[in-house]
Amino acid sequence: MLPETLKDWLEYIERQHPAAIAMGLDRVAAVRDALALKPVFPLITVGGTNGKGSTCRLLDAMLMQAGYRVGTYTSPHLLLYNERVRIGGQEAADADLVRAFAAVEAARVRLGLPLTYFEFGTLAALWLFVEAGVDAAVLEIGLGGRLDAVNAFDPDVSVLVSIGMDHMEYLGDTRDKIGWEKAHIFRTGRTAICADAQPPATVIEHAAVIGAPLLLIGRDFGYQAETQQWRYRGPRGVRHGLPPPALRGPAQLANACAAITALDLLRERLPVSAGAIRAGLVHVENPGRFQVLPGRPAVVLDVAHNPHAAEALALNLVQMTGYQRTLAVFSMLADKDVAGVARCLRGHVDHWYVAPLPGPRGSAAEPLLEALRQAGITAPVEVCPDIENACQRASRAAGGGDRILAFGSFLTVAAAMTALRHRGNE
Repeated sequence: MLPETLKDWLEYIERQHPAAIAMGLDRVAAVRDALALKPVFPLITVGGTNGKGSTCRLLDAMLMQAGYRVGTYTSPHLLLYNERVRIGGQEAADADLVRAFAAVEAARVRLGLPLTYFEFGTLAALWLFVEAGVDAAVLEIGLGGRLDAVNAFDPDVSVLVSIGMDHMEYLGDTRDKIGWEKAHIFRTGRTAICADAQPPATVIEHAAVIGAPLLLIGRDFGYQAETQQWRYRGPRGVRHGLPPPALRGPAQLANACAAITALDLLRERLPVSAGAIRAGLVHVENPGRFQVLPGRPAVVLDVAHNPHAAEALALNLVQMTGYQRTLAVFSMLADKDVAGVARCLRGHVDHWYVAPLPGPRGSAAEPLLEALRQAGITAPVEVCPDIENACQRASRAAGGGDRILAFGSFLTVAAAMTALRHRGNE
């Protein structure tokens, strides 16, 4: 008997493949074809180590401000699975996700194929986008590119935001290897965009081998920051007087550049006015990415879970001036570079509150402490039973002029969001 609720479906699909991650396109492509999923709307695929979610949100916001109904698929989620699938700016309803999962399951059973959790979710999202007849879809690559389920769908424009060291057990242990994997979202004869200022040679080489025109930031498109605004230049010309993205951090200008370039390449099918781009920059939101909650003490939430993202977080903290102390609520998954992330924040945190994370990939307290020692952390460290308790301790210790930083994982930020949601303004 099939599940009836979204909660039951999520538990069900998690059990359908023996491995949480099983790279490859054969299974998802077979079910895609059985479902006759052939999008007729433009597809923009966004890959990279960091910045994917922000770029997807920027594209979604700009297209929506232009009046288009957009389907956006991102991962992972913070609080609810529904966050992963958005249509017309709204998270997918439980009932719609249930219908989509049932359709995917029927096709899977007919073929006798197992699907991973992410493969199920990707097919369900595209099923909903096709059913809804969206005007465009923005798809975030989950892991890598070449063998990621999203890569079973051919994009009209591919965006590679950044290449850093993460998921090395699947993608390789050098930027060249990781870049090669990620560059496989490019398609022959279709323009690709790379917003990494120092792309590995393998990215440029792969684009040349398959015949994908490649636009590089700094060469083919770019930006100039000004006092209260910024200027974009790209293959379709220059845009002056742009407002800073509502998303925090200097890396967002590169993300915004990539998004504008992608839209410029699609303007024959999806014209987007200068006004819509400006409005999208102003109204874009991306929870959990250097998100600052209102109130005192300030609370900063950031899902940074690799050194590349942690370096950006440290820079953002430096630019966010006026605070006396920074108290960190910190935890990460056990298979991540915990010491590398902590090392990037060394000298930026005055007191650490560390806690284990649940689940098979969650880190226990002792490995976290050992990683902090390896990173050369000398600031005080308190071990807490869970993230909620860590947030409570940090809140009690923080003064009005301090800030609390919760970071290291989507699970860490999600738990901190819940724990700090009802805090009062002081």
